[in-house]
Amino acid sequence: MTNTFLTPAITEYVEKRLSHLDKFINPEEMEVVMCYVDIGKTSNHHKTGDIFKAEFNLHLGGKTLRAVSEKEDLYSAIDSVNDEMAKALKSYKEKKNSFFRKGGAKIKDLLKGIYDPK
Repeated sequence: MTNTFLTPAITEYVEKRLSHLDKFINPEEMEVVMCYVDIGKTSNHHKTGDIFKAEFNLHLGGKTLRAVSEKEDLYSAIDSVNDEMAKALKSYKEKKNSFFRKGGAKIKDLLKGIYDPK
């Protein structure tokens, strides 16, 4: 937390939002999964009001995914960063799956004897 106090309501809200990301993570494939959350005000010296920042850093084995959002409301910043992290996890999962499919196709072609490296 930066420039704010952590309340049980905020903690519960963040945990609820993070629990929706579990469906994108397969713990059997990952050695270590850690998520660092930083939420709070960007500073105490804004002229027009408070600006809240939410940041999720997710470490999946050797890969780090990061999402940041700044909004006028803390809860909307948390929602926005949660959506960004979901998009990043979907993209990571799709890239990983397509990489394995391409590798599998090349191995299959090798076994058939028609592989032509270019």
